[in-house]
Amino acid sequence: MINKTQKTKIQRKFTGVVVSDKMQKTVVVRVSRTVVHPKYGKRYIQSRKYKVHDEKGQYKIGDHVIFVECRPLSKEKRWRVL
Repeated sequence: MINKTQKTKIQRKFTGVVVSDKMQKTVVVRVSRTVVHPKYGKRYIQSRKYKVHDEKGQYKIGDHVIFVECRPLSKEKRWRVL
C-alpha cells in the first residue's frame, strides 16, 4: 500500500471594512493593523486594500467582512468573502 500524505493548506483569514463596491461581484476591503515602531515605540496604523470576490453582491460600503485566501480568480483577486 502506498502512504498518501495529505497536505492541509492553511488559509489566511482577515477582517476588514468595505471601502468600494463599484465592481460587479468584487468589493475592495481595507484591513488595518496597529504597528509599534521598533526604535521609538510609537504606535501607528498601517492599512492595506484587498480586492475580494463577493458572489452575491450583498456587501456595501462600510460593512465589516471576513475573507479568506482562495485560488486566483483574476489578476488581483485571490480572496473570497466567507
